[in-house]
Amino acid sequence: MLDRVATLWPEITLLITVLLLMITGTSGDKDFRRVGSWIAGLGLFIAFILAVRMPEPDTLLPGLAGFMRPAACAVGILLLMGLGNVDARFESDIDAGRRFDPLEATQGEFLCFFLLSLAGLMLCATASDLIWLFLALEMTSLPTYIMVATGRSKVAAREAAVKYFFLGAAAAAVFLYGFAMLYGATGSLHLIDIRAALEAQAAAGGISPLAILGLALAIIGISFKIAAVPMHFYTADVYEGAATPVTAFLAFVPKAAGFVTLMLLLSSALHLGEGGQPWPEAIRVLLWVLAALTMTIGNALAMWQNRIKRVLAYSSIAHSGYMLVGLVAAMETAGSAADSPTTNGFAAVLFYLVVYGVTNLGAFYVLACLQRRGDELETFDDLEGLWDRHGGYATIMALCALSLMGLPPLIGFFAKLFLFTSAIRAGEYTLVVIAGLNSAAAAWYYLKLAGVGWVRKPGSAAAEVERTPAPGRRFAAGLSAIAAVALVVLTARLIAAGDAAVQLRSSSAAAPHHAAAPAASESAARH
Repeated sequence: MLDRVATLWPEITLLITVLLLMITGTSGDKDFRRVGSWIAGLGLFIAFILAVRMPEPDTLLPGLAGFMRPAACAVGILLLMGLGNVDARFESDIDAGRRFDPLEATQGEFLCFFLLSLAGLMLCATASDLIWLFLALEMTSLPTYIMVATGRSKVAAREAAVKYFFLGAAAAAVFLYGFAMLYGATGSLHLIDIRAALEAQAAAGGISPLAILGLALAIIGISFKIAAVPMHFYTADVYEGAATPVTAFLAFVPKAAGFVTLMLLLSSALHLGEGGQPWPEAIRVLLWVLAALTMTIGNALAMWQNRIKRVLAYSSIAHSGYMLVGLVAAMETAGSAADSPTTNGFAAVLFYLVVYGVTNLGAFYVLACLQRRGDELETFDDLEGLWDRHGGYATIMALCALSLMGLPPLIGFFAKLFLFTSAIRAGEYTLVVIAGLNSAAAAWYYLKLAGVGWVRKPGSAAAEVERTPAPGRRFAAGLSAIAAVALVVLTARLIAAGDAAVQLRSSSAAAPHHAAAPAASESAARH
């Protein structure tokens, strides 16, 4: 147990930071309360350093925690920059002469929930058993319900939080029931032991139907976390009702936790399918159908929207469908999430998650940096003439939207390319065609989102659009746009590493009797 705890210092750091925020958030000194964001940022930075230097926990999918924990901290720092003054209504009341009451101070609590949810995501990546996985998933989700309700003073936020909570509770019951069936079919809660039990069942004539049903229910329940069909109905209302920085948080953290959980669960049945398929046929068909329906329904609904946050909500559903393609394509996975995303379906999904989280954050923070009549921008009409009045925001929105669309040479293009090439290598040609058609259809609303601020002349609504006093959001939005361009430099190394891995497998297959040469080649490829 002590060895296990020794690998969790990044998460422990965040929990210590939460305790400090509880103290500063209830202080009667206003200046002391204001340092909460800096304390949270320092905690995330230290957690990032520790996550890079910590040894890899013993999990079913090597390389997963080593990638996901630093990535969660890095994206968390970007998200934190835009959270300043999300719930500053009480502070303004104090400035107007109201007496301070620690029971009503919510800024520190809001940051605590933010860090707890991020810690839950990191704990998902280190999970080695079903109980740990369930608790980490709920630790990721439960704070978000409160963040949605408290991040905005409108009734729509509370309504969205209630809908989000009840649907989340139903989804948790579904995937927990699936976990119970997996335990009943294998006799163990540990993922490695579950994998061994399923291997023994497959060798003896076939995996237990109870285990298949348990995996299927778990996948359907976790679809709520990733906003995938059929658990997607909450997405548009919750995204629109929450404050825009909170919406940016929802678009990355719960989705990342859901996909990390799916990878760990699916790794327990990887390469146990019939006829060379990566999964048992029922699981492969379920993933295939979920991927096709999710990206198609998401894009179809997004094309009919005129409200910006609802467009981004339905596009989030579509992106979950694209990432499910990577899970279907995990036949090429050699058992590690640290391989090149050009050859590894799991690694391609992880790369896509980070790219999507960063560029999607930029689009949301452009909306958070602007306001009309003291409220958030809502429709495309509010973006008219954005280039004439706020050229920098128009440029950031265009770069982020085009990257989400997958326009080369932006980083979003390579993220989709890695998913599609891994699916092609797995022989899922029909699914790749469906994904390609959906990407083309998504160009309709992404080009509209990118171009409306440049092409349309300012109207009456545009004259009322003004900047919000939030330098952190502007900086985070600018970093997202820069990342959409600058991260392309890294793709050359990823593609080269993928080509080396393909050549390694080819040479190993052609000359299996030379054991030393492939081992040397594999070491060189990793280097």
